[in-house]
Amino acid sequence: MHEGHDHHQIISGTRPLLLALLIVVVVMVAEIVGGLLSNSLALLGDAGHMLVDALALSISLIAIWIARRPADTAKTYGYHRVEIMAALANGVILVLVAVFIFYQAYQRLLDPPEVEAPLMMGIAVVGLVANLAGILLLRRARHSSINVKAAFWHVLGDTISSLGVIIGGIIIAVTGWGIVDPIIAIVIGGIILWGAARLVKESSDILLEAVPGHIQMDEVGMVMMDIPGVRDVHDMHIWTITSGIHALSAHVLIEDQTVARSAEIVRSVEQELARRFNITHTTLQLECEKCESCSEGLVCGITRQEVH
Repeated sequence: MHEGHDHHQIISGTRPLLLALLIVVVVMVAEIVGGLLSNSLALLGDAGHMLVDALALSISLIAIWIARRPADTAKTYGYHRVEIMAALANGVILVLVAVFIFYQAYQRLLDPPEVEAPLMMGIAVVGLVANLAGILLLRRARHSSINVKAAFWHVLGDTISSLGVIIGGIIIAVTGWGIVDPIIAIVIGGIILWGAARLVKESSDILLEAVPGHIQMDEVGMVMMDIPGVRDVHDMHIWTITSGIHALSAHVLIEDQTVARSAEIVRSVEQELARRFNITHTTLQLECEKCESCSEGLVCGITRQEVH
């Protein structure tokens, strides 16, 4: 009976995400009130972005909790991919937010509004300080998970939005040009769209099981063939299970030798893949050059799986 492997990964970032969510909700309420009172689209756009961010952070938290569920016989890799699905959903949401901001800004370019610059700037300053706190909370945790990275991009977008609103408020206060407000909103939308595109691409690549960006297939093959006893490598596949968990499967042609020696080759391959490329899940099928002549004690087409 096949025994499932435990692909357990400690997923960090829950506490920072909770604190960031609290900050986002508080600032969002303040910006909605301030945007309505000051008639600032930039401020309301930022508040709308933060509303979506609150949803995105909630999705991220739920995804992390689900991803912690252990693997079973039906889902042998566990629920790690839930994180990637959540990151993709967050990226799509960001794209929709950017499109909505562009549409609203276009309407206001046709009819520039009267904006209460002092109130607009005051609320934006509060939002900027709160968002900077959110960035500090998520800065380190984002490296452990693409899902947390998605949340980080949301908060970073909020920070840039708040800064843009402040700059716009200063210009309006000095010049009285109400058209600056929708222009700033367009810039904010562009920045959000740029981050969203990167997030969608990265999460889509993982779901499509593309080769991780930091890995070159040719280089991996050369490293494997440099190991004594390995003659050739073919049918190689490399993909990402979830953030920081990379997998490889390959057929490895080895010299005719004892089973004990072949096990040493497998260990050497695994160690080099983990050290050089952070590939920690490997499935290697060992093949002899002349399987039909192999005598007892030699390895012919034996599959060995090592999962750490």
